[in-house]
Amino acid sequence: MLGDDGPLARELQDFHPRQAQQDMAQAVAEAMEAQATLVVEAGTGVGKTFGYLVPALLNGGKVIISTGTRNLQDQLYHKDLPLVARALGVSPRTALLKGRSNYLCPHRLNMTLAEGRMLEPRLVEPLRRVQAWAEKTRHGDIAELTDLGEDAEIWPRVTSTVDNCLGQDCPEYNACHVVQARRRAQEAEVVVVNHHLLFADLALRGEGFGELLPSANAFVLDEAHQLPDVAGNFFGVTLSARALTDLARDSIVELLNNAPEMSELRDRADTLTQGVKDFRLALGEGSGRGPWVSLSAKPAVEQGLDALENRLTSLADGLEAVAERAKGLESCARRAREQLERLSLFRGPQDNAVQWYEAWTRSFSLHVTPLDVAALFNEHRGAYQSAWIFTSATLSVDGGFDHFNHRMGLEDPHSLLLDSPFDYQAHARLFLPPRLPEPNDGRFTGALVDMAAPLIRDNPGGTFLLFTSLKALREAAQRLRDQLDRPLLVQGEASRNVLLERFRRAGNAVLLGSHSFWEGVDVRGTALTCVIIDRLPFAAPGDPVLEARIARIRQGGGNPFRDLQLPQAVITLKQGAGRLIRDISDHGVLILCDPRIRSKSYGKTFIKSLPPMQPAADEREVIQFLQSGAPLQTLPDRGSH
Repeated sequence: MLGDDGPLARELQDFHPRQAQQDMAQAVAEAMEAQATLVVEAGTGVGKTFGYLVPALLNGGKVIISTGTRNLQDQLYHKDLPLVARALGVSPRTALLKGRSNYLCPHRLNMTLAEGRMLEPRLVEPLRRVQAWAEKTRHGDIAELTDLGEDAEIWPRVTSTVDNCLGQDCPEYNACHVVQARRRAQEAEVVVVNHHLLFADLALRGEGFGELLPSANAFVLDEAHQLPDVAGNFFGVTLSARALTDLARDSIVELLNNAPEMSELRDRADTLTQGVKDFRLALGEGSGRGPWVSLSAKPAVEQGLDALENRLTSLADGLEAVAERAKGLESCARRAREQLERLSLFRGPQDNAVQWYEAWTRSFSLHVTPLDVAALFNEHRGAYQSAWIFTSATLSVDGGFDHFNHRMGLEDPHSLLLDSPFDYQAHARLFLPPRLPEPNDGRFTGALVDMAAPLIRDNPGGTFLLFTSLKALREAAQRLRDQLDRPLLVQGEASRNVLLERFRRAGNAVLLGSHSFWEGVDVRGTALTCVIIDRLPFAAPGDPVLEARIARIRQGGGNPFRDLQLPQAVITLKQGAGRLIRDISDHGVLILCDPRIRSKSYGKTFIKSLPPMQPAADEREVIQFLQSGAPLQTLPDRGSH
């Protein structure tokens, strides 16, 4: 199917058969047939999407494909899937299923419209746009309304959550876009979801809410390196300021509509809103995150939590007294009790979990996150008698999958490690700048910019600078503004998609990005020929979940650095370095500025994890390579993209 004379080669003019892709497709087909578990690392250029789509479409059973982001989900569903299906001459029923917050909720739209003058003035115009779009949309996917960003403030008011959805009791149930999308998914043979939806379903399934995803013969989890962290989020519990204030607001609307004489109950809802604000003040000034135990014993926090609980209890009791009047009131009463249950989890320590908090200027969230998701994931996965295929360009460390398998609880799965077919020896160089200070030296970022600026000026193509902290990114941006005469694009100054589009169009721009830019950036050709990484991407110290997991490993006699911190940093570095060469004709230089890669013994582990690039001796050689362009690629047996 994926060979020289296969249907993909006949259908696609620029298709190049790759042996690694064929090996992957064969392994995926065998795993699907045997309902086995398979872990596949497919380096850049292998073409893993086709490597699993071909066997998925020929499998004959139901396949659920999960991706890392909604953008990848849309690309897979709207572009890759129909292309492969057309080439194979098959016409499977397919469906795109997103989380409920991605779909317009007609009931909550009506509730928001009913607020009238109570609605904040800044939301009036966005609400008008949503109302006009609602009259013509077929699927209710908020991504359709492109003149409102996905983070627009209006969306939480007109979309539903698991907490506030009325389910079959909703007066708009027959018009519900979530129900319709789920129905299409139940009838489809290939369903495209994302990891957040998949794990939300797995977690909720255990709570008796019913599964969002239909059962399947096979699950294919792309960008699988993200799964341990996603699983931790969804197998945990969160109590947030937003959920509490949404409850208070929805209660007021329902009371006005169904119990207008109960003004005292509306006062209780207002009191809860004030209690949320008071509790945020009790947490202290500034933003940040930390272990809950560092705050929970402070008198102001204890008193704030007591007051919050009392106000929530008062509202819950009042709502229960009138719940029988309307399904909306019944739903609010249930939500209030659920929030009380979550709050109770912060009254004392929880076994095998870490309690932590996040605080922003006007908001907060409290979390209980499991320390180990392996057993939880295995328990939920066991409910499906299916094949499970995990794939990514970055799953292995030192040539093995032990770290990933351990974190996900996979016991002796089949595995396949497929190197990139790109000729990195000819097309890429690795430069480790000498004489830079240690990363914790206050002069480090300035010295990095002084080293990088001449290389950027002499690079005919575009340069991508990746940072491990926003503080370093901002300092570098400020220093570079005075030194460059080409476009400087900085994370935070526009949306991620807008910045990337400007970067591609400019051809010689400089893009500075932090955490969210380390993966999912696909810029080909001369628009990106140099990637500069400031530090080895060890997780930031002080992260409460990481610190708790480190303590747990240490208590068990393990080595946290070897068993957790180093493998995670290696996988992250592989993601960042993977931005450089995206196509057969790409060329470029990867510059790793952290001197620890030379001075520490673990530096060799990082180097071994990277594609085999020739080293550049100095800046002069870097500039010469960048200005020379890529050599012609010659590959045996047409094995690359």
